[in-house]
Amino acid sequence: MEWRETDGVRWLAAELGPAAGGTGWVGFGSRVGGVSAAPYDSLNIGVLTDDADANVVENRARLAAAVGTGPHRVPIGLQVHKADIAVHDSPQDPSPYAEPGTALEEVDGHVVRGPGLAPLVLTADCLPIALAGPGGVAMLHGGWRGLAAGIVERGTVLVEATSAAIGPGIGPCCYEVGPEVLEAFADLGEGIADGRMLDLPEVARRLLARAGVEQVESAGLCTFCDPELFFSHR
Repeated sequence: MEWRETDGVRWLAAELGPAAGGTGWVGFGSRVGGVSAAPYDSLNIGVLTDDADANVVENRARLAAAVGTGPHRVPIGLQVHKADIAVHDSPQDPSPYAEPGTALEEVDGHVVRGPGLAPLVLTADCLPIALAGPGGVAMLHGGWRGLAAGIVERGTVLVEATSAAIGPGIGPCCYEVGPEVLEAFADLGEGIADGRMLDLPEVARRLLARAGVEQVESAGLCTFCDPELFFSHR
């Protein structure tokens, strides 16, 4: 992965490998390059905050332009920490990304098969996980509940994934969980936790490996440890 900056918008790029119709790649955003004031400074793209809608619309347009697409070509959903995935062959119409307030489907992942579409999930400690394969490109919202519910396996099947990238998220340095969370991943074996500190990226890696995805790149960046670059729910 490598950091890129486009018109002040800073983002992390990773090439995924072969996908339907070409080579898949992914961009993981940061909080740098937007117009929002503190505490949403500055590239806040979430509407479920007290930030001004006009700021969110501008920030979303800036992020889309930075990665080379338009706001109307960015599928999004209402994330509910489950494992449902929407499949898109064309842009959403109307576009909830470009026009906040538009009704959202409750999904935590997206598969795109149409040209020029850039699926997006919002994260603030959960993992953004991108997949690529002959069946398209997927972007998944990987919180512990979604991972335990099978979102990685579903996404892998839908795109016949051969490669993946795990973006910035809460690291094992900062993610203390309860026994019910540890129990949810007990079948993954040892090494996913140190006491109550869960290594969520390692959980995702093992789930990807179990699903047959061997080419996996991980950002290795903790959203809680670097508040200058990333938003964190904590």
